[in-house]
Amino acid sequence: MSGPKAPVSVAVIGAVQRGWGFGYWIGEQPHLGKIVGVAEPRAEYRDKFAKAHNLPAEAVFESWEKFLEGPKRCDAVVVSTMDQAHLAPAVAALEKGYHLLLEKPMSTTLAECRLIEAAQRKSGAIMAVCHSMRYHSGFSKVKELLDKGTIGRLVTMDQIEQVNYWHQAHSFVRGNWRRLDQSSPMLLAKSCHDLDYISHLVGKPCLRVGSMGTLSYFKPENAPAGATARCTDGCPVESSCAYSALKIYVHGNRNDWPGSVVSVDHSKEAHLKAIQEGPYGRCAWKCDNDVVDHQVVMMEFEGGCTATFTMTAFTKDGGRTLRLNGTEGELHYSEHEETITIKRFADNNTETLKLGRESGGHGGGDTRVIAGWLTAVRDKNPALILTDAQESLKTHTLVFAAETARLEKRMVDIAEFSKGS
Repeated sequence: MSGPKAPVSVAVIGAVQRGWGFGYWIGEQPHLGKIVGVAEPRAEYRDKFAKAHNLPAEAVFESWEKFLEGPKRCDAVVVSTMDQAHLAPAVAALEKGYHLLLEKPMSTTLAECRLIEAAQRKSGAIMAVCHSMRYHSGFSKVKELLDKGTIGRLVTMDQIEQVNYWHQAHSFVRGNWRRLDQSSPMLLAKSCHDLDYISHLVGKPCLRVGSMGTLSYFKPENAPAGATARCTDGCPVESSCAYSALKIYVHGNRNDWPGSVVSVDHSKEAHLKAIQEGPYGRCAWKCDNDVVDHQVVMMEFEGGCTATFTMTAFTKDGGRTLRLNGTEGELHYSEHEETITIKRFADNNTETLKLGRESGGHGGGDTRVIAGWLTAVRDKNPALILTDAQESLKTHTLVFAAETARLEKRMVDIAEFSKGS
C-alpha cells in the first residue's frame, strides 16, 4: 500500500502583495504544498518572504532569471509579478518543465497571452490562471443553482462590479494599475475575473461584444478648490476629503491592505514618510492616471443569451451584484450582503439563501484556486483545473475584444477578432 503523497514543492516569483498571499495560502495547506524558494528584486520584500518561510540563502533570488538558471529547483512556480512582467517568466518556467500558477491577467496583450497558452500546450505542464470568481463560495453556489435548472434556461444576466471608492483611488488612480502604458486596461487588470465568470455561467461562446466607458472624475479639473498636489502639503480640504491619504494610509489600519502596501515598515512614521515621498500621497485628482473609472460591456452569446457587465468606481460597500433572468424565474446575488434571492414564476414563491462568510481572499476563492492547482499537480490530474491556459485564453480574447469595442466605438465580432495576431 502506498503512503501519502508528497506535497508539491513551490517557488514564488514576485513576492509583494499577491505573491505574499499565495505564499501564505500555500503554507496553510502543508499536506498539499511547501514553499521552497522565492525570486523578488526588492530586498525588503524578498527578505520578509524568505524569513516567513524559513528559506535558506541558496533558495532566495533577486530575479526570476537567476532562479531559472541550472537544473529544476522544485515542482512548480507561482508567477505574481506585475501584469506587464508575466510573459517572460511564465514562458521560461513552462519551457523548463515547471507547473505554473499564473496571476491574472495572463499578460497585457492578446499576442502574449497566446504565447503563454502555446508554451503550456507544448510543455504539457499543469497550469492554472487565478480567475478566482469561479472558485468563490457565493459565485460557485450561483453556478450550481443555475445548472440545476432553478430558474430554467438562462436568457439575460447583468453583473455589476462595485469597486470601492477608496479602492479605485488606491489601485487605479495613485497605484500600480493607474496607467495603460505601465499596466493594462481597467477591464483587464480588474475585471477579467468578471467576464470570465459571465462566460462560465453562460457556458457557450460569446459571439459579439460592445463597450463604453471613460475616465470621468479623477482628473485635475475636478479637484476641490484649493487642493494641493499632496495630502500632506497642508491641503485645506484634506480633513473632509474621502480620498485623504492621511486617513487611509497613516491614521487607518496600517497592517492590512490597502494601508500595508505603502511601506514594509508599518509604523506611523514610516507610513507618513511614504506618502510624503511616494505615489500614494498624491491628490486623487492630480495624478498621472488614465484608466477608466466606469465601463459597461454588452455581450451576445451563442444560443441567444445576452449579458451586461458594469464596472463602477463610485460605490461605498464594494462587492459584486448579479441578476440572472431565466425562463422559469430570476435569481439575485449580492456579494456584499452574502444573499441569494430566487423568485419563481410558477408558484410565485421567493426563497432567500443567507451564505456564510468564508475567510481568505475573494470569498475563499484564492485558497480554492491554489488547493485545486496543487492537488492537480500532486495527482497529475489537469481535469481539476477550472481555469487552465486554454479557458483563460478564451476569456482574455473576450476582454481584448471588449476593450477594442470601447476604443473604436463599435460592436466587435469575436470570431473575426480571434483571427488577429
